[in-house]
Amino acid sequence: METKVYLDYAATTPVDPEVLEAMLPYLRDEYGNPSSLYAAGQRAKKAIEDAREIIAGYVSASPEEIVFTGCGSEANNWALVGTAQARKRQGGHIVVSAFEHPSVMEAAKFLAGAGYDVTYVRPGSSGIVEPDQISAALTDETIIVSVMLVNNEVGTVQPVADIARLCTERGIVFHTDAVQAVAKLPVDVAQIGCGLMSLAAHKLYAPKGVGAMYIKKGTKITPFIRGGGQEGKRRAGTHNVAGIVGFGKAIELAVGRRDDDQARIARLSEALLAGLHEKVGDIGVNGDRTRSLPNILNVLVRGVEGESLLLHLDAKGVAVSTGSACSSGSLAPSHVLLAMDIPQEDAHSSLRLTIGRLTTREEIDYLLDVLPPIVFNLRAMSPLYQEGQRV
Repeated sequence: METKVYLDYAATTPVDPEVLEAMLPYLRDEYGNPSSLYAAGQRAKKAIEDAREIIAGYVSASPEEIVFTGCGSEANNWALVGTAQARKRQGGHIVVSAFEHPSVMEAAKFLAGAGYDVTYVRPGSSGIVEPDQISAALTDETIIVSVMLVNNEVGTVQPVADIARLCTERGIVFHTDAVQAVAKLPVDVAQIGCGLMSLAAHKLYAPKGVGAMYIKKGTKITPFIRGGGQEGKRRAGTHNVAGIVGFGKAIELAVGRRDDDQARIARLSEALLAGLHEKVGDIGVNGDRTRSLPNILNVLVRGVEGESLLLHLDAKGVAVSTGSACSSGSLAPSHVLLAMDIPQEDAHSSLRLTIGRLTTREEIDYLLDVLPPIVFNLRAMSPLYQEGQRV
């Protein structure tokens, strides 16, 4: 069925019309390769550098500290693998939170297979990784710590500035995946104190296939993709000029819209949560709502399978998810929720509902109309759920 209500903005966002308008010349007329010396190539190069300046300004970095990548996952892989390779003579220990995005988790797994020692720090039921947990995990061999700024499944905001301070004091590189934070929170690399930060365009109404990494001046990292001399010989490959232009435009728009967007999203999120309690009942919220962004609501709907809910809602034209889009092919419960010590049966019964700039109250009301009968029917068929509780 055609999607009527889209509530999966944490997976990706539609391209803003103004972003598309900014991109069109570089999809249609300005097709020069930015590595070429003739005029058409230099116009493309200027467009890239203009976007770089906008993005750098947004995160309070210098333009030369922003390196464009193919996506946020590439940036996350590069942060861990590139740092591990560059600092292997200084140590072989890596610390990551246990509920990072799959692109961090898989990079850490790869490095463990290559002989590095990886410590996974579990956040607990709050969905927060506390600085003292990271401090306890550090050793004299630790070379990099990676903790995301905003968790992509439960929306909790991590105390990354405090964690970064611990790392800086011990000469350890701190990386944060800020993909879910940009355009929703102020993101200032100086205030955070990170050495590396991952960004992605498609979470803020720009196209897919474009990301960036902030690399603090002086931070050693081995190139992840080798070839030509693009990006100061740090990341080879022909630039996605139109995508980069769109990324810059989206950041530019986010500066003026963030406060209004987030205030409206917060109101919609509260209305959604209140409606779920009233019309569905026997639900819970995963993660500490007082320390979360309002756009991500991860709800436990007791007595039903999250995958069943997703498919039934899809049949009604409502798009939601049960976790990260990058791991949606797996039938296993969310590793994020399991890392928070949420029981497997509850993790299986959880939905991620994410609200964006285009979400309307009418869409929230539609979900609250179609969801209750789906839940009631599924609960009625469950031999493990009777009269509002598991048996």
